[in-house]
Amino acid sequence: MALTDLTNPRSVVDFGNDAVVCPQFISGIDGGRSLDVTGYTDAVIKAGHVIIKDTKKGDYKPMPVASGNYGTLPENHEYVGVLYKSIPTNAPMASIMTNGKVNSVAAPYKMDTILEAFSNAVPFIAFVSAEDEV
Repeated sequence: MALTDLTNPRSVVDFGNDAVVCPQFISGIDGGRSLDVTGYTDAVIKAGHVIIKDTKKGDYKPMPVASGNYGTLPENHEYVGVLYKSIPTNAPMASIMTNGKVNSVAAPYKMDTILEAFSNAVPFIAFVSAEDEV
């Protein structure tokens, strides 16, 4: 199980685009979750990043990224939502949205390769763009 140091080490995270990436939060996983960030190399996990769960261990993780795009869903994992606010990798305490809207243009990675499977698993998250809202 992923553990988080609750002393909150100092770090700088730019939250400037978070409200643009996730313009509507309706609900999420109560209490949030500590993420297992093993193998995740970026210093910050950005709002809108897909969150998955290991169905055997119960750990929550950021979706793997390969060559600037989402990779393949690992075996024994399922989609559970998206990260609502950007967080530093060294303090991976995540607010996970399961119902709301994500701006597909501002999201950290394109959803093209996983959108259908993600939408089937998490049907209450809508990926929209400014053009959709007009």
